[in-house]
Amino acid sequence: MGSKKVFPEGLLGKKVGMTQVFLEDGSMVPVTVIEAGPCTVLEVRDAAKDGYSAVQLGFGPKKMQRISNGLKGHVAKAGQGGFYHIKEIRCDVEKLQWNVQGKQLNVADVFAQGQFVDVTGVSKGRGFAGVVKKWSAGGFPATRGTHEYRRHIGAIGCRKFPHRVFKNKHMPGHYGDEQVTVQNLKVVAINGSENLLLVMGGIPGPKGAMVVVRKAIKSFEEQKV
Repeated sequence: MGSKKVFPEGLLGKKVGMTQVFLEDGSMVPVTVIEAGPCTVLEVRDAAKDGYSAVQLGFGPKKMQRISNGLKGHVAKAGQGGFYHIKEIRCDVEKLQWNVQGKQLNVADVFAQGQFVDVTGVSKGRGFAGVVKKWSAGGFPATRGTHEYRRHIGAIGCRKFPHRVFKNKHMPGHYGDEQVTVQNLKVVAINGSENLLLVMGGIPGPKGAMVVVRKAIKSFEEQKV
């Protein structure tokens, strides 16, 4: 008997940057400012028709003349213009009443102060890196005869057995520029007028990067109807 998979609701957003705020007890904490919304409902996925329940959101206004002809007809159904970012969010659309094309979702409609959220984004790309930086390898001793080999990986296999290098062996290569999710970040404050969300700690990506902010799945509670 398997457990039911839960898909908490969320919004698309943009990483504005980091700053620091003072809490009520006087302590100072680092926070990341996220512009979460307004997001526009472009299309609704129905469980009976599509096999799953989800909502397609558009974020970041974009001039219609900068959109391809194939996409113009799609975004025209919502009647809110074009968008730079379009992405689906798995959630219970019927319960949230998000099944209306053109509906605008603001940060205060989804999140509240004191909640915990999960933030998904693409980490900063750091180019080609060795195993010490990329995989935190120990390297070689700095003494006892080591010459020009201190940050190398060492042996990666054996010619006798297994006669090859195993797949997924930690090797030098491209570092960063991959999807990362940071879980259980506390919402310190919300600015509803400007759709700003302040979460404690850091999130992946550079300034201006698009992120997906969802309610934390590990502390998610079903909404009461």
